[in-house]
Amino acid sequence: MKPDLFEAPDYYNLDDLLSEEHKLVRDAARQWVKRDISPVIEEYAQKAEFPKQIIGGLAEIGAFGPYIPEEYGGAGLDQISYGLIMQEIERGDSGVRSTASVQSSLVMYPIFAYGTEEQRKKYLPKLATGEWMGCFGLTEPNHGSNPGGMETKFKDAGDHYVLNGAKLWISNSPFADVAVVWAKNEEGRIHGLIVERGMEGFSTPETHNKWSLRASATGELIFDNVKVPKENLLPGKSGLGAPLGCLDSARYGIAWGAIGAAMDCYDTALRYAKEREQFGKPIAAYQLQQKKLAEMITEITKAQLLAFRLGQLKNEGKATTAQISMAKRNNVEMAIKIAREARQVLGGMGITGEYSIMRHMMNLESVITYEGTHDIHLLITGADITGIQAFK
Repeated sequence: MKPDLFEAPDYYNLDDLLSEEHKLVRDAARQWVKRDISPVIEEYAQKAEFPKQIIGGLAEIGAFGPYIPEEYGGAGLDQISYGLIMQEIERGDSGVRSTASVQSSLVMYPIFAYGTEEQRKKYLPKLATGEWMGCFGLTEPNHGSNPGGMETKFKDAGDHYVLNGAKLWISNSPFADVAVVWAKNEEGRIHGLIVERGMEGFSTPETHNKWSLRASATGELIFDNVKVPKENLLPGKSGLGAPLGCLDSARYGIAWGAIGAAMDCYDTALRYAKEREQFGKPIAAYQLQQKKLAEMITEITKAQLLAFRLGQLKNEGKATTAQISMAKRNNVEMAIKIAREARQVLGGMGITGEYSIMRHMMNLESVITYEGTHDIHLLITGADITGIQAFK
């Protein structure tokens, strides 16, 4: 087992902008990744299996609902702390960060923001500790970038609702205890429903044969006349804006998380370039390798500044959906380009499981597509600056 020698790049002294609490939170997550993720993640990625034993550790470092108030089991941290935790977890693996993102932003957040006090008290504390795991049902087989066209529906049956439909590409679904599911009522209005494992007619088949996010559990949600208690409806917000508000929070976490993947690829390539000798000297002494490394650290630094400023705006309640889209799109594209360049620095060794780069590269192929594709985020920026929507 190779030791985790990761050293985080900080070319513009961004640590000086962080509070002591930010650094403590980040460093705790970093040490946990080194201890509990790095030693096992390659094996689990090769096996295409989620390491369930890490759930307790994710809870301990505050990865589940870090910005949820303490009275509901969260850590009560700010948005920059949330971003830093996601950065460190994705430095370990994008699939593990996906698990934390879904639990925090797509399950706990809608229950906190749109749920009743009874729902908050019932679900949030157990989700915060990882006793219960959750998933988020929005994407469908026929509706990805156009979630408003969803076909999953529920109807009023007196003392309960009856839910029918299917969701696809759902992180955590194979082992989730609860699902926040978005469906249309009989008038065609989108609402959120909390569906619990064990409800008759509810199943979660796992998706296999993935080349990406192999250490993350992905599956479907199938609803066949599922009886959902009326008290499981999220009453605080309806319409497409409700699930999209959750995605804003998750995409913000991705903007930070992708930096972690890029950092890991850069750090690996830099260390390798200093140690690997060809023609009598380290390959780091050659101009083309220095060009690659210099461009990597430049792009990482730009992404760090973008994410930090976005975190400040989030803390102030000023971050817009379009600003979050820009950061998600830019930072994931940055990370995937760095992964590809870093792989070249390592030559043939870059494709092996002895190093993390190829795993990051494959994972990022999913991250660049999920929670808003690369192209859709570009058009969100375009619509924001022109006032004209080009994707409808």
